[in-house]
Amino acid sequence: MGSLSMRDILSSYAGKRVFVTGHTGFKGVWLTYLLNKLGADVRGFALAPESAPNHFELLHMQSKIDHVVGDIRDASALNNAIQEFQPEFVFHLAAQALVKRSYEDPVETFSTNVVGSVNLLDSVRKCDSVRSLVYITSDKCYENVEWIWGYRENDRIGGHDPYSASKGAAEVVFSAYARSYFSSRPELGAATTRAGNVIGGGDWAVDRIIPDCIRSIENDVPIKLRNPNATRPWQHVLEPLSGYLLLGGQLRIHPDKYSSSWNFGPSTTEVRTVEDVTSTIISHLGRGSIELEIGQKKLHEANLLQLNCDKASQLLGWSPRWGVEKTLAATAEWFKVYMEGGDVESITCAQLHDYFPELS
Repeated sequence: MGSLSMRDILSSYAGKRVFVTGHTGFKGVWLTYLLNKLGADVRGFALAPESAPNHFELLHMQSKIDHVVGDIRDASALNNAIQEFQPEFVFHLAAQALVKRSYEDPVETFSTNVVGSVNLLDSVRKCDSVRSLVYITSDKCYENVEWIWGYRENDRIGGHDPYSASKGAAEVVFSAYARSYFSSRPELGAATTRAGNVIGGGDWAVDRIIPDCIRSIENDVPIKLRNPNATRPWQHVLEPLSGYLLLGGQLRIHPDKYSSSWNFGPSTTEVRTVEDVTSTIISHLGRGSIELEIGQKKLHEANLLQLNCDKASQLLGWSPRWGVEKTLAATAEWFKVYMEGGDVESITCAQLHDYFPELS
């Protein structure tokens, strides 16, 4: 990471214009809330929150940042929002992020994750103020053959399902823009990032294990597991976000050194099965039960997917701060506060300070 500490990187966002796509989504809310705490001037561009309740409105984010409702598939609206704002930093998180939904509506998935990403890249191409672009894809962009070791950044891109394929395609599109346009702008640092499954408070998406657990517990029905033995590289949402912010800051200072692809994931010793994660959440909340969907026809889902994060560790100085047990405990604590009618912003802020002692 050179001479800059995480404290230096975080403080470097103060007073800077930061454009975030997908700011109403799970990762996006945590990121924009943190950037606001750091004193950044944030403009978000995204669809309105899909769920009710949602973390965005619980944190009153519409009054804390410049909140623009828009669809990244609308090239003109996206370009106008960026050109008008003239950001120094861009974080691209907007996506159709659900595997099951990608099977149900592949056109929406490809149009959002590929065409929408093209629109973002083209807007950056036309905006001379941008100095740092962090372009988020997914660990599922790799052609997963379910080997036991983690994928490295130079491993083959692919995808079995529409979602995974769309993320692989988004990586190919980025590579074309980087080599065709961004390479001629030495002052612009641009990188892609791939993270494993993230969990944490404030996620109400459908067909994701933690939100499914919370909904079932609130409705006093069993938590149905369709693939209980699948393992995932579980990590708290703040883990990859710390990597994105660290990378974004370094891209601004050393664009030639950091403009490439980066994995952000937990240690391979931290993997847990879906059933283990569910049981742990039940234990922390003190209620809930599991029902296995044996014999149900299942869509293709990977049983094993791990990342090798040596590059981020050695060249960025990034490493996970919370193990899986701390991650699950923090996630359960957040939802327990919410379910008991507590102050959601207070628990969100407290967990930010717990993860980032540099904020104190």
